Amino acid sequence: MVAVVTTVILLVLLGMVKEGEAAIGVNWGTLSHHRASAKTVVDLLQNNKISKVKLFDADSQVLNALRGSQIQVMVGIPNQFLSLFSSSPPDADSWVRHNLSFYLSAKPPVDIRYVAVGNEPFLTSYSGQFQSYVVPALLNLQQSLVRANLAGSVKLLVPCNADAYESSLPSQGTFRPELTQIMTQLVSFLNSNGSPFVVNIYPFLSLYGNSDFPQEYAFFAGTNHPVIDGPNVYYNAFDGNYDTLVAALNKIGYGQIPIVIGEVGWPTDGAFGANLTAARVFNQGLINHVLSNKGTPLRPGAPPSDIYLFSLFDEDSKSTLPGNFERHWGIFSFDGQAKYELNLGLGGGSLKNAKEVTYLPARWCIANPSKDLSGVSNHIKLACTVADCTRLNYGGSCNGIGVKENISYAFNSYYQQQKQDVQSCDFDGLGVVTFLDPSVGECRFLVGISDSDSSSSHGLCGRWINIWTLLIFSGSIAFLL
Repeated sequence: MVAVVTTVILLVLLGMVKEGEAAIGVNWGTLSHHRASAKTVVDLLQNNKISKVKLFDADSQVLNALRGSQIQVMVGIPNQFLSLFSSSPPDADSWVRHNLSFYLSAKPPVDIRYVAVGNEPFLTSYSGQFQSYVVPALLNLQQSLVRANLAGSVKLLVPCNADAYESSLPSQGTFRPELTQIMTQLVSFLNSNGSPFVVNIYPFLSLYGNSDFPQEYAFFAGTNHPVIDGPNVYYNAFDGNYDTLVAALNKIGYGQIPIVIGEVGWPTDGAFGANLTAARVFNQGLINHVLSNKGTPLRPGAPPSDIYLFSLFDEDSKSTLPGNFERHWGIFSFDGQAKYELNLGLGGGSLKNAKEVTYLPARWCIANPSKDLSGVSNHIKLACTVADCTRLNYGGSCNGIGVKENISYAFNSYYQQQKQDVQSCDFDGLGVVTFLDPSVGECRFLVGISDSDSSSSHGLCGRWINIWTLLIFSGSIAFLL
């Protein structure tokens, strides 16, 4: 009996040690015209030994592909639904029934562990649009989980942006004054229900938005300008940001609540400083830093519970309001090919490419070399209204390839988005199809994929495309014309 009890205690202790270690997952966004099939993506996750994935909605194609995969899933509820669920328990019940109970009871099931209620609803740019709905929506959804007998297995949480808190030094971190009451209610709810606090941290945005920000402080190789905070010294922005949150949580009485990093990463295009080399150095440095289990000055030996890299793929339909880099966060390109060498520390070695990706034929649409292109302006606007031209903007990898090549890139982006429909390369005779790859240096002219779940993205995409249209016609790519 003593031996049995000792064995049980040992297993529990081992489980506790394992639970205390950071785990690496990924964000799987689907705001793209070029979507590999969900099955291809799940195979990619499994081949890379990625066992945790965070979604931004409850896409049925994605969830069906995850059935039986043994991948732990966080599904998302978009901010637009917070008002509804805050005021309508029946609608909350319906969402839980169709998006949780259905997949958890399927044969085989989806391993859904978390529900992200909203995504960065306290972002300052939303001007308080969603913040009053968050806690009421949480309470209604929690009761829905109770009624569905899921409260013990599925946890609710709210991914927050790092601008929810502020400070000049980490130890002085506080939540924004207008959020203090709401955050106290939110964290009390999370703590009572065994949920972690989820935060998105982006050192790239600090560097991008502040010309005085020391570049080396954004990475993990040390800096000659560390932040001195009393007895604590910070050599990278991630630790400083993380401990600012820890201090803010301490001030409202929840300094020990587990923290999960919901999004963190580095873009590879669309802005100065957004490139393959920087992304590889940042992400590998982050992974090595977190998996060392050293923690931070305010939480030594206690790294985040989980970290979800942002993101799995580039998404060419995302809003570019924050910057053109928003469409280029993927560690894989849209077709599941690794952009750079990266070891996730999961036992799978360097990233492995997606298999069995079916491409459209190897042909491209370019500017007709025998035509006068002086009347191309409206055609460029049409192409870039629908397709992604962000690589052509200042700081992008295709910005310096030349005017005619810029036109060709825009034409081809539209042509591939239209699945190489012959009419989509006409542009009143200014476009022509070629079988010679027109890529220039690091500027890759893509060929679309045909094994997509859908030729268009889910319902949110129309909103993003409309925003992109406004940007174009306001002159954001006028240099092309």
